[in-house]
Amino acid sequence: MIAIQPFLPASSSEAAQTRPGDRVRQTVLENGLTVLTKPVHTAPVVTVQVWYNIGSRDEHPGHNGIAHQLEHMLFQGTATRPIQYGSLLEALGGEFNAFTGYDQTAYHNTVERNALEAVLILEADRMKNALIDPELLEKEKGVVISELQGDENNPHYRLNRAVMEAAFPGHPYGLPIGGTKADVETFTVEQVRSYYDRNYRPDNAVLIVVGDFDSESTLKIIRETFGVISNPAEPPTRLSSRAIENTFPPPERPGGQTVVLRGPGTVPFIQIVYPLPDINHPDIPALSVLDYILDNGGRSSRIYRDIVDAGLGSSAGSLSAHLSAGGWLELWASPVPEGDLDAIDRAFENLIAKLQANLVSPEELNRATTQIRASSILENRDITSQAMQLGLDSTTAGNYRYTETYLDRIDAVTAEDVRRVARTYLKPEYRTAGRFEPVEVPAGETVTGKNVELTTAHSHTAGHIRTGHPTEPDTIARYLPPVEPPAAHAATPPESFTLPNGLRVLLLPDDHTPGVSIRGLIRAGEEFDPPGKEGLATLTAENLMSGTRRRDGRSLARSLENRGATLEFSTPPEGVSISGVALAQDWPVVLEILADLLQNPTFPKDWLDLTGRQQVSELLEDKHDPAYVAQRALQQRLYPKEHPLHRYPTESSLKSIRRADLERFHRAHYRPDATALAVVGDFDPETMRSQIRRLFENWRAGSPPAGRALPPVSPPEKFVWVKKEIPGLVESVTAMGYPSIDRRDPRYHAALVLNQILGGSTLSSRLGLELRDRLGLTYGVYSWFDAGLRWGSFTIQMQTAPENARQAIDTTLSLLKDLRERGVTAEEVQTAKRSLVGSDRVALGDPDILAGVILWNEVYGFPPSELNDFHHKIEAVTPAEVNRVARELLHPDRIVVVTTQPRVMLGL
Repeated sequence: MIAIQPFLPASSSEAAQTRPGDRVRQTVLENGLTVLTKPVHTAPVVTVQVWYNIGSRDEHPGHNGIAHQLEHMLFQGTATRPIQYGSLLEALGGEFNAFTGYDQTAYHNTVERNALEAVLILEADRMKNALIDPELLEKEKGVVISELQGDENNPHYRLNRAVMEAAFPGHPYGLPIGGTKADVETFTVEQVRSYYDRNYRPDNAVLIVVGDFDSESTLKIIRETFGVISNPAEPPTRLSSRAIENTFPPPERPGGQTVVLRGPGTVPFIQIVYPLPDINHPDIPALSVLDYILDNGGRSSRIYRDIVDAGLGSSAGSLSAHLSAGGWLELWASPVPEGDLDAIDRAFENLIAKLQANLVSPEELNRATTQIRASSILENRDITSQAMQLGLDSTTAGNYRYTETYLDRIDAVTAEDVRRVARTYLKPEYRTAGRFEPVEVPAGETVTGKNVELTTAHSHTAGHIRTGHPTEPDTIARYLPPVEPPAAHAATPPESFTLPNGLRVLLLPDDHTPGVSIRGLIRAGEEFDPPGKEGLATLTAENLMSGTRRRDGRSLARSLENRGATLEFSTPPEGVSISGVALAQDWPVVLEILADLLQNPTFPKDWLDLTGRQQVSELLEDKHDPAYVAQRALQQRLYPKEHPLHRYPTESSLKSIRRADLERFHRAHYRPDATALAVVGDFDPETMRSQIRRLFENWRAGSPPAGRALPPVSPPEKFVWVKKEIPGLVESVTAMGYPSIDRRDPRYHAALVLNQILGGSTLSSRLGLELRDRLGLTYGVYSWFDAGLRWGSFTIQMQTAPENARQAIDTTLSLLKDLRERGVTAEEVQTAKRSLVGSDRVALGDPDILAGVILWNEVYGFPPSELNDFHHKIEAVTPAEVNRVARELLHPDRIVVVTTQPRVMLGL
């Protein structure tokens, strides 16, 4: 529940011409609460968000992290509702969470419209009556420390902490948002309660409601719930404290400064920070354009051209953060294997020097301003994102219409403005650089002396573990505000058709969104990698954008990026995933490029060499990622060597792949009869059908490749615990599971309900309430059924302190055994079904997610009506079915557990 929230411009989602603040009504109640309401009647859902003007910028060493700690406490219930708030919010259905930022703390809930009043009542209650007592605080401090220690596993996080502290000495932006373990351990209940009383108040908050509601009746409810809350006499922390200095201008340091962090790891990297002025400074638009010229996320950017394309780095980029008291421009990069950080550092210096010496080209300037405007529309087409933008603008810039002015000023930025701000803010004496230099740990230098993984036939003694009972349904019912049943609502199913060559297409026009989302899947995934060539499917997909017989890679990138459009390929286990997004007027260009890429790729060798090095770098970095290591070890224990889920790319397999391999793989597996496309958004259906036929009807393929039979798989015969050591690890990650059902299994919907009860939410599930809420062992624990087309698995994953891993594992196995033997209650099933259906309906309000759901329904062989049938199937699940599925699919005594744990090293 922590996220850094730097300013990112965004806009409305109902029409491309709509300005961000249009249709927003601002009301200030007598107690000072600012209320922003924006009716959007595109789907029967609504988002309620409460933003408080308190964040880590209001802290100092010794109290760093108290805003984040308080955010956690507000899920522990209230004096009037002494129950885990996650259980109440989960019972309403939909999505909920919270985050702490530098400038604010926010709580956001998106639900079906019938739950609007209930959410308002709950949020008003925790604004005034949060339950903060010593026992709850001590337990939740353990959860927060687990979260912070999980971050410490990542060397990027550790270097960023050091660089920010050096760049902003004595400034709160130099402190980590979540705080430090040392500070969190010292928080007292009096400190946290005092911080709550002073800052959680109407005159220090913004309430935002966006979605399908009536303004007048909603404002009446808001006045009845929030309007009666009074403000304390003592002013909020921000108003009573000394104003903090702006981050610019920083202290001048001739030649800048460099921080070097050494530690266990596999890939070096560099981070550079230049302080910037606050969000309301008139130079912010020009600085944003400069940032997009440096790195627009695509191949046409200067960083990509001069560092990645030049063969210096496997990844590189930039990010600008604009906050209430300052900001920064961050540059970062990782070298290719055997690469040189010094060479990358010089490349960054040359990039800055060129921006300071020469005017950017008109094409670059136009591309950057177009991308900023396009992203301000495309990234905020759902109501949750629209409300988020209003909250960020209000609490960071002090003006909910900030984005409108910002975008107007973006259009006025000139090439001379870009050069001027580069000269003003990117001076060498303002620069703070950080380097992570990995330390190679000699094999065997551990306290245990173990050089290999430890596998034990652990004797599980579940009877010695006492687990708490799930929250009683009547307790939830007693504290949950009344909710009317949701009104009947059916989503419009897509139109579907198939071309003569076998290409399957699904179309769902929607003129309420200003863009078009394209999703696709080609059955050309990792399951078809030849032995010894693991990674071939991924490299083939990665190289599609490298060029075609008509256009080279740079030309393709410019065609998309000049319009602010994106087209990406990835390789989930089921195949090659296609993801494209564009403004409504630009979808023909994206579709034409997609058709060209799929039918006419050329796979130039220089691009293959580059992407091959990138994949090797990612592989090396993954070796230090505890979640990746645990999941990989789990799958390789569960599946035989011949199974696709056992086989992972290796450095040698990646280096063995040649251009001819890509060509053969493409010819064999990129086929229209193995491809499905789904398109959602603002388009004319007849025009779209005509374009798809024109562009794809001549796509031909030879004889289909021979099918590959999968080896038989079943749950393990006994409990096995595997321990994988990773040098420098702070927090352990445990993954456990076994093979399970696929998507076509008739038990699938009952399994989803079962999983929602067991581990679908870390705040309200049985696992979450026991491991996190009652015992304080973990920041996050989740379970899921990963049900695919030809295979499936059941997995539980959690992070804990290394010394708590054994207790967490034993408790989890006991919960599984208890659920299997004693079953679930009818009330739990009803709550889980309401949560699943509500969350799905909320998610379908996002065009990208909607397109993805439509696509996967087609891939799994379901009719277009599955868009609505899914809800009916969930609602039809009975407690008896769930209990039967629990007995059939939960195997606490036949499970593989993998725990990544630290290796204690000598001399470090």
